[in-house]
Amino acid sequence: MIKDSVLIEGLTIITTIGVYDWEKTIKQKLVLDLEMQWDNKPAGLNDDVTFCLDYAKVTSAIENYVKNRQFGLIERVAEDVAQLIINDFFVPRVKIKVSKPSAIPSAKNVAVIIERQR
Repeated sequence: MIKDSVLIEGLTIITTIGVYDWEKTIKQKLVLDLEMQWDNKPAGLNDDVTFCLDYAKVTSAIENYVKNRQFGLIERVAEDVAQLIINDFFVPRVKIKVSKPSAIPSAKNVAVIIERQR
């Protein structure tokens, strides 16, 4: 079993997110942290980028997906992003934290964490 991972931390995306009518008319900040299972050994042994998980392409795909949709729940964002990563980048397992820092005024952050695999 592969124990290696590629991390993307603090990916900030401004999008339409929320269940209340007023939230559907504004943009809010989400912060994503991702841990994607990936065998890094071939890239490390060969010093060859072609064996790497292209985290620039992963990031771009996530940003495009989330920015161009409207979501009610951060849970939905997490599920959709997990499926995008698994299906489009052939990642066997992904752990995602989706934070909505402005959700509760008296709290620093609200977040969900999910893990999904193929």
